[in-house]
Formats: sequence, C-alpha cells, structure tokens
Amino acid sequence: MNLSIEKLKPGDLIEILAPAKSIEKTHVEAAVKTLEKMGFNVRVSEHCLGRYNYFSGTISERLLDFQKAIDDDEVKAILCARGGYGCIQLVDKLQWANMLRHPKWIIGFSDVTVFHQKLGSMGLKSIHGTMPLNFSKNSMESLSTLNDALTGKTYTIKAKHTKHNRLGSANATLRGGNLSILYSLLGTDDCVDYTDTILFVEDLSEQIYHLDRMFYALAKAGILNRIKGLIIGGMKDMKDTAIPFGMSYEDVILSHFDYRKIPICFNFPAGHINDNRTLVIGSEVELKVNSTGSELLFL
Repeated sequence: MNLSIEKLKPGDLIEILAPAKSIEKTHVEAAVKTLEKMGFNVRVSEHCLGRYNYFSGTISERLLDFQKAIDDDEVKAILCARGGYGCIQLVDKLQWANMLRHPKWIIGFSDVTVFHQKLGSMGLKSIHGTMPLNFSKNSMESLSTLNDALTGKTYTIKAKHTKHNRLGSANATLRGGNLSILYSLLGTDDCVDYTDTILFVEDLSEQIYHLDRMFYALAKAGILNRIKGLIIGGMKDMKDTAIPFGMSYEDVILSHFDYRKIPICFNFPAGHINDNRTLVIGSEVELKVNSTGSELLFL
C-alpha cells in the first residue's frame, strides 16, 4: 500500500472545515483569499461557519463535514479552521479507510494534534501548520512554509541560539504537536511509537508545575528514553503559581534530561506564536543544534 501523499499543484482543491471551536466568518474569508492567491481552489464546508454553544456545530454536523472531506477524492487537503477543543469527539467516529486508499493532507495545530496522532498511528504524514484563525497575524514564513509543504518543496527552518539549548545532531522521524494533547493521549490507541523520533512540543497558557507533570508522564511512559532529539516550540504565556514554583519552564524541561544526552532546541518558530512555521509530522528530518543556532532540515 502506497501511503505517500500527492504534492498539490495549482488548481487543486483545499477544503476548510471547523472540527472544534466556532470561528468568525472574516477569518475564513481572508484565508480563502490567501489560499487562492497561492493558486489553489478552496471550498468551505457546510457547517464551518456554524455555531452550537462553544462549537462550530453539533458532533454530528462536524463529523459530517469531516467525513465528506475525507471521502471526496477531489479534496487534496483538509485545512482545519481553528483549534480550541472538539477533535477528540470526532476521531473515533470518523471512517478513515479512504485516507488509506487516497491519502490527503490534514493541516492544523493545537487541538488538531489529535488528528496528527491518529494519522501517525496509521502510517500517514500530516501538516502541523497555521490555520485560518491565525492567517492575518502570521509571519510571511508561516504561510510560505505551508505552501512549500503542500507543494512538496524542500525547506529548512532555523532558530536562534539560546543558552538553554543542548548541542548535538540527530536524524529521525518527526513526531509531536501540542504537549497537552500528546499528554492526554498517552496510553491510548492513538499514541504513536516514539522510538527513534525527534519530538516536537509546544503549548499555551499552562502552569509551570503542570509542564513538569506532563514531562514526568512522558518519562514514566518511556518516551524520553526513546527519542533522539527534542524541539521546544512556542511556550506562550506560561503561568506560575502564587507561591512561585522556583524554576523557569526551560529549566523544568532540562531537569528531565540530566542523564539523557540528546540535542535539545528551544524557542523554535512553531506553535501558538505569530511565526508558526510548518512542520511535516512523520517526515524524516535532521536536527542540528550548535553554538550559533538550530536547524531542522526536511530530508
């Protein structure tokens, strides 16, 4: 079975849908224009702009949109409109068979990490990239790397040196996404095999002590002993307790690697930040961390 995903070409169809939280029409309209300027045709799903309490629709409505996009062979990529919460409600109700027959890109980050994990367990790649909610604030590189990933162009992402980095290099398969989602899927049937991988994590508005808890869970699950490298993306608005925890989030993470000698890169441009560059999850990559900065090369 060939599980490679076709490179998109001008005129290919991208469908925008909202599998989780509701989204304002203006964000979706702006994203349509941006994607059309890239040369793609764009379709907005039936319930994408709906609202049902917190969500864009009922579970049945969101499920219908996603299933239609999976089963429509004209759709070459599915772009999730935003994250929030809700993807976990759909993942086990979707019929994924057509993704194996006719693989296509699923794009998003944050809560969409649920789908990255599912696709990884199926042997499929996916795109950790920006979404319509964020298009208007994104850096040019966020959108250009999304286009590069969709069209199969080779690219490299560089990050500035930080004092917290651990030097070294590694070649492996890229896995990961939002740390809280990865943590929530530990021990489930959608938890991927992290053996000989480079793990990417990012998060938003977490307590520093909870970050410590999540890394303890990764360690106790044996994951930190199996990975060959670690990339820390945007860790935005990390919070401390009224009585300070006593460590920065960087020091918390490094404390779990005192006896684990792998390259570690901090402040990588991906995640809940404006410079949210695109990562092809499941790709073979090379991570280089040296005294001048870091590089992630898609091989």
